Amino acid sequence: MPRDLQVFVFVGIKNAVVALDDRTGAEAWRVTLRSSDHVTVMWDGEALLAANGGEIWRLDPERGQVIWHNQLKGLGRGLVSLASSRRPTTTAETDLVAQKRRRDAAAAAESAGG
Repeated sequence: MPRDLQVFVFVGIKNAVVALDDRTGAEAWRVTLRSSDHVTVMWDGEALLAANGGEIWRLDPERGQVIWHNQLKGLGRGLVSLASSRRPTTTAETDLVAQKRRRDAAAAAESAGG
């Protein structure tokens, strides 16, 4: 049986992206970006993108490692907005609901047994 993926809350703050465990709030990883201004973060269901200081990074959502980085040369150092043409699939939504149900059932079983 495949293990449930950890669910994260991604936070863009100052010059960093921080992944927090959705259940506990504990920090799972942190990556420092180049600039020290506002960080825009976007999760489109597959890609975790972060932007600040006129640059953009794609990050590994499980570990925070940089997959790629684009300096967007010639476009300045301003605030970056992000959007994706990727559409959430019914399968992805169903998988997320199933993961939540399994977690909730496991938590209920644990509290009933303890």
